Amino acid sequence: MAMVAAGFSPTEADQLRRAMATFKFTGGVNKFQDKLITGMLDNGYTREFAERTFRQLEGFGSYGFPESHAASFALIAYASSWMKCHHPDVFLAAILNAQPMGFYAPAQLVRDAREHGVEMRPVDVNLSEWDCTLEPTQGKYHAVRLGFCMVRNLNKKTTEQLVDARTFQRISANRTSRRFASVEDLWRRANVPIATLQHIAVADGFRGLGLSRREAAWAIKGLRDEALPLFAAADHRAGTLRPEIIEPAVLLSPMTSGREVVEDYRSTGLSLRAHPVHFLRESLTDRGFLPCKSLREARDGVRISIAGLILVRQMPGSAKGVMFVTLEDESANANLIVWPSVFEKNRRDLLGATMLGCRGKVQNANNVVHLIVENLIDLTADLRRVSGLDAPFPLVPSRGDEAKQGGHGPDSRDPRPMPKPRDIYIPDLHIDTLKVKARNFR
Repeated sequence: MAMVAAGFSPTEADQLRRAMATFKFTGGVNKFQDKLITGMLDNGYTREFAERTFRQLEGFGSYGFPESHAASFALIAYASSWMKCHHPDVFLAAILNAQPMGFYAPAQLVRDAREHGVEMRPVDVNLSEWDCTLEPTQGKYHAVRLGFCMVRNLNKKTTEQLVDARTFQRISANRTSRRFASVEDLWRRANVPIATLQHIAVADGFRGLGLSRREAAWAIKGLRDEALPLFAAADHRAGTLRPEIIEPAVLLSPMTSGREVVEDYRSTGLSLRAHPVHFLRESLTDRGFLPCKSLREARDGVRISIAGLILVRQMPGSAKGVMFVTLEDESANANLIVWPSVFEKNRRDLLGATMLGCRGKVQNANNVVHLIVENLIDLTADLRRVSGLDAPFPLVPSRGDEAKQGGHGPDSRDPRPMPKPRDIYIPDLHIDTLKVKARNFR
């Protein structure tokens, strides 16, 4: 109504609407002040009323959005919550197929679904589709089969070619699945690049053929991308495939359990085996770190020490420098509160760590449990021991982790004036950066 009262054109009204709905540090609706007040004065409104109208618009700017958007979001939020409550299997498959999106990484989504009774099944060359799919079980929910979309570096078009090779069209309209019998059988029938097979092998996708990661990788080494000689693959007498080469059997040493978990994270970003912290539990216990589930069981006010992988670090603009951290180990999640004084003393460790150990006071208010952090230590180096190779652990931060994905708040140590409360700070919007062209002195 204010736009109509000020005589705004449709274009100007849309620009003001966009300025009010933006979440960027662009000056808000201030640039419309003179236009709106002048227009309302010309249409017979008093200056006091016009200025009060603008202040209301200014107060709503930079965080408001239309009622239609709010209604749509409320409906989506309700439908998603209902689906997650009643059909967690369907919800998980859908959200995994929509990645990358959301607040948490796939590893946390899968863990939450498993805790709610959803069975997970790994990537399999004979059973997986490109998307994650549902498979029947004897339980309450379907099992979720991880799809090839979870395997890093796989090409969708090439992978769908592999999936199509598993099926053949009969004279009737029925499509029947014919499983791959070996790596070479898959290679000949699917005619996909060797690199595709290697990516699936790294993701342990040949386990259904009785091959470990190393055995599958070894079998793929004997294949090549070049075209085969005519009739080289056919043995008409036996009706079977003639192998490219005949090699003596090789006994490969199996990977350790920790190495398997590391390779799972490296290839798919999650593991259906043990949790990484499980392999460090004995060492953590010796140093006094309890499992994260102990936080839920501890009394209010007691001091305990816990350790786990960092899932999320957030410092909302309204939190006045307080950081909220979520840890995860093999037992549960734990929520931490880091006061500004503790954050400043431990800034480097807190922002750079992948695994964190901390000691603090338990806060239990109405069954909402946090640990008020007093001391912390970076345990990222411990994760290097999980694989047994002293290699960095390939943990991908969730999209909600502001320390790794980029935060939205200013650095408290920045001497420049802080933005106004209604202005959302964007670190990469260099509105005051001087760009100087380099000179060539040659």
